[in-house]
Amino acid sequence: MAQKVKAQTGKLKLRKGDLVKVISGDSKGSQGKIVEIITAKNRAVVEGANMVSKHTKPNAANPNGGIVKQEAAIHISNLALVDPKTGNTTRVGRKLNDAGKLVRVAKKSGEEIK
Repeated sequence: MAQKVKAQTGKLKLRKGDLVKVISGDSKGSQGKIVEIITAKNRAVVEGANMVSKHTKPNAANPNGGIVKQEAAIHISNLALVDPKTGNTTRVGRKLNDAGKLVRVAKKSGEEIK
């Protein structure tokens, strides 16, 4: 019986609500906000990217059933954060701010990421 190998989970540099750009895959070039982060699999669900067709049975919410388009998870290595200052993609660093709190900063502009 084959065992499942658990993905390495370190500190993720992306968070829910971040504006990201897809840098590889079918949705390459599309931008959107992160809706959900799946830390166990190092994946994220991005608004409007990696759309898949899901076949649904009729239920109370959707009485007719049918095919529904929805976002699927993308590996975080295929995402890049969009710099809040310039609008280009950037890497994420961490720095102590004036209050002595560790905050995320954009590597290209040095701007703090909210």
